[in-house]
Amino acid sequence: MNDQKNKKFALEPVNYKLLLVGICIIIFGFILMSGGGSEDPNVFDESIFSFRRITLAPVVVLFGFLFEIYAIMYKPKNK
Repeated sequence: MNDQKNKKFALEPVNYKLLLVGICIIIFGFILMSGGGSEDPNVFDESIFSFRRITLAPVVVLFGFLFEIYAIMYKPKNK
């Protein structure tokens, strides 16, 4: 019975909040990558090679994954 009271989560609540922020950053990066397609399959649309899709979005996604690592490793200061 005491074992149930002593069980703790692997991370602190602040870590889970940081993980949620990191997931939002990653989703935002994938949203930046989307779009740029042509309605007509016979017409090539150059907008798929824009700075936003080729450079900015992958950097944002990479930052999101690095933020996830930070969120997992973060140890809150004890009171």
